[in-house]
Amino acid sequence: MDVDSSSMVPETDHDPAVQNNSTPSSPAAMEREQLGEPSPAQAAPQQPPPQQQQQQQQQQQPSPQAQQSPVVGPRHAPTYSVVNAIIEKKEDGPGPRCGHTLTAVAAVGEEGTPGYIGPRLILFGGATALEGNSAASGTPTSAGSAGIRLAGATADVHCYDVLTNKWSRITPFGEPPTPRAAHVATAVGTMVVIQGGIGPAGLSAEDLHVLDLTQQRPRWHRVVVQGPGPGPRYGHVMALVGQRYLMAIGGNDGKRPLADVWALDTAAKPYEWRKLEPEGEGPPPCMYATASARSDGLLLLCGGRDANSVPLASAYGLAKHRDGRWEWAIAPGVSPSPRYQHAAVFVNARLHVSGGALGGGRMVEDSSSVAVLDTAAGVWCDTKSVVTSPRTGRYSADAAGGDAAVELTRRCRHAAAAVGDLIFIYGGLRGGVLLDDLLVAEDLAAAETTSAASHAAAAAAASNLQAGRLPGRFIDERTRQTMPEAAPDGAVVLGNPVAPPINGDMYTDISTENAMLQGARRISKGVEYLVEASAAEAEAISATLAAAKARQVNGEVELPDRDRGAEATPSGKQISTLIKPDSAGSNNIAPAGVRLHHRAVVVAAETGGALGGMVRQLSIDQFENEGRRVSYGTQESATAARKLLDRQMSINSVPKKVIAHLLKPRGWKPPVRRQFFLDCNEIADLCDSAERIFSSEPSVLQLKAPIKIFGDLHGQFGDLMRLFDEYGSPSTAGDIAYIDYLFLGDYVDRGQHSLETITLLLALKVEYPHNVHLIRGNHEAADINALFGFRIECIERMGERDGIWAWHRINRLFNWLPLAALIEKKIICMHGGIGRSINHVEQIENLQRPITMEAGSIVLMDLLWSDPTENDSVEGLRPNARGPGLVTFGPDRVMEFCNNNDLQLIVRAHECVMDGFERFAQGHLITLFSATNYCGTANNAGAILVLGRDLVVVPKLIHPLPPAVSSPETSPERHLEDTWMQELNANRPPTPTRGRPQVANDRGSLAWI
Repeated sequence: MDVDSSSMVPETDHDPAVQNNSTPSSPAAMEREQLGEPSPAQAAPQQPPPQQQQQQQQQQQPSPQAQQSPVVGPRHAPTYSVVNAIIEKKEDGPGPRCGHTLTAVAAVGEEGTPGYIGPRLILFGGATALEGNSAASGTPTSAGSAGIRLAGATADVHCYDVLTNKWSRITPFGEPPTPRAAHVATAVGTMVVIQGGIGPAGLSAEDLHVLDLTQQRPRWHRVVVQGPGPGPRYGHVMALVGQRYLMAIGGNDGKRPLADVWALDTAAKPYEWRKLEPEGEGPPPCMYATASARSDGLLLLCGGRDANSVPLASAYGLAKHRDGRWEWAIAPGVSPSPRYQHAAVFVNARLHVSGGALGGGRMVEDSSSVAVLDTAAGVWCDTKSVVTSPRTGRYSADAAGGDAAVELTRRCRHAAAAVGDLIFIYGGLRGGVLLDDLLVAEDLAAAETTSAASHAAAAAAASNLQAGRLPGRFIDERTRQTMPEAAPDGAVVLGNPVAPPINGDMYTDISTENAMLQGARRISKGVEYLVEASAAEAEAISATLAAAKARQVNGEVELPDRDRGAEATPSGKQISTLIKPDSAGSNNIAPAGVRLHHRAVVVAAETGGALGGMVRQLSIDQFENEGRRVSYGTQESATAARKLLDRQMSINSVPKKVIAHLLKPRGWKPPVRRQFFLDCNEIADLCDSAERIFSSEPSVLQLKAPIKIFGDLHGQFGDLMRLFDEYGSPSTAGDIAYIDYLFLGDYVDRGQHSLETITLLLALKVEYPHNVHLIRGNHEAADINALFGFRIECIERMGERDGIWAWHRINRLFNWLPLAALIEKKIICMHGGIGRSINHVEQIENLQRPITMEAGSIVLMDLLWSDPTENDSVEGLRPNARGPGLVTFGPDRVMEFCNNNDLQLIVRAHECVMDGFERFAQGHLITLFSATNYCGTANNAGAILVLGRDLVVVPKLIHPLPPAVSSPETSPERHLEDTWMQELNANRPPTPTRGRPQVANDRGSLAWI
């Protein structure tokens, strides 16, 4: 196989024999590629000389400059020193190597709890020997820089524990990747994803390999990805962008350097690579560049070697717009030096670049061997000053300003990773010598040169590591003085800014849908969803994913208009009882019992938008919009942040705090500042308390009248407060003492206050466990609420890591929610419907929780996703416009289900209807929707149903409330902060309400899908 034939063309000072060797590599050979190496005379010994060690020790002493107050302006690049790591056995240490990867992995669990694992650096693969060199002696041969080639490829895994300063070799379960070097690796939660590279048999396969470090004993998995992908390549880059998109860029496919960009959406299964065509001016075809992702989703690619073997100095940023477009942009500033085979990693907004080769046997030298691109200030800095012109001179003590410490970073083919503000470097190649040293530097300027939001997003990953607990071997007193002593200002950041949450979290999938566990608690299924081929997925799972994908791309669709509810038949207009004897004569339902009141209570907003609107009662038959459903659609992301707070309240006091803060039916106003008032520890306490209650409840709740029933809320907390204000609230000052509350799901997504909505309902559940009841909706699933706003809101309002952690914890709680409720054994309440599969209530009762959508059967799919048909005249089962595999069910199915279970009424939610409620199947089914003006465009009313002791159902409505001119909702600051949700809804507008024709080529139409 040809391996980078262009890069095998030697420079002028290389051996002519190698220069003529342009044949493909043999299967037994390793990479067979020319390296830009310095001559033996310029090579430094593998270990620093005593003089340099003495200088390093001097650098570790507090200097007057270090004790001064922070300087104004961009900080210079930090200085590295050697870490004297503990290696108990020889095999525990990685040893000399190059072409490997070093990946920072977040802590697992809570410090002090069983099963806690601190932050780690995972080193994988690389070359452990050189051809054209004396590997035994470790000294350069006479060949020197003449045709040095890598050999001794490995697939071993070494782990450096940051807290204990100890190296160890780990032997994971499962089949490991083949030995390789020049591959790529990135962290996705507590997993390391590895791809590409080159090994003894040539280019490695393009498969994605995942090292799952969640458990005490790690395990290898191979991810099945559908369709074409980047293909085998080496010398490329890979990073996780926006905690979602796995990006692979450039490299060499064995024939030529590449410039293509590939993305894998970890939130969409089955996994699939997609080739991107970003706008703007991007990098030329190149290899051996570096890339790292900033916490807000910006990927920065710098350096590399082009098709003519010329080292590059430029840097390019790649970002995703909210409309789905990707765009390249040239990074500002002047790079101090071109380079390739270097290393780079973000610490907050500062990209730290180290080492690199220039070709022709030359290395990046003098003060430019370490550089920082400060993306907040838009400038490059080296160890001396802000760079205004390239600095590519040969190394000398004078050029380095007498600071021989830069010799430490004069290397190439090494690897770097960041843990908080600490940057680590391991191994590499210098002067024909493989290195085995671990270096560390601290970016003390990270907090000073980063904008408040960006810094807080990175600092939100702070773990419980306290100042002074870092290994004293490489953290000096100066460092200790600059570290926070207490967590109110944020503990030491543990984890690369692009690494996922810490604080007791662990992913079980590279997708974002699976919950993370805390402490010693574990998910039994591990990463089996990650490694299963999509072909083996159940039909129900495929249907859900296809539906979610269709909604994400095109918006949800509606079938043609139908007649309106009870108006479908003449008798429907006069019906006052929900029971109509079956004319067929068999299995008639007793006509006594549940009745729909002939009048509904309506709160009409005044024109000025005041909450004290006019209350009136209307005949049920006056609701002209009954039956007009509204559909909807999808996603995108934006970030803001705040630091992780200390735990301030006990478990029992958190629900009371939430209720005191949020349950203000008359006085609640949207917060001007979007920062959420709970931290992730408090959310964890709240979820733990609620989860204990939900886990003790059956899948089908057995409830008594009187009871209030609420439909979809979708994060529209203001509507919930209005409903509480107008029709009673669940408090001791309200009506909780004599009436229960039942919520039918879809608490999150779409609206701007999903966090308020779900936390208040959970707090009410904990405070009144026998009076407040919650069942699950289709948006109470990570696959869905990752796309429709809840995940974005968590990140935007809590910071990236804190927000993602809270999002995972709440989604884990969702798996415990009950699935239906039976009231007085006569009314069944669910979120979606009975679909094609549900004939008996026992089928729902038999569903075991916790349950995810992936693990659920077709029964769960129908229960959460199915809808009634267009009108009473459409019977049987029909395809559902929500997506393939989903169905709508006719009035005959409703009657059959009621007959089978001796029920009189089905109450369900799931669809936006113009009057907030809608009758179907001659009144045997009611659709209920409680959020008004859905997505800001539907202009629908919201409703609840009040069921009295006499089993009379009274609809109570509120109409959309226009925002007051002086309200925080319409302030300029509010407008800027809420654009993420406005744009999400603008990109996924509801389809026209029933009765209005579809526009040609409309993206919400079934034909478009």
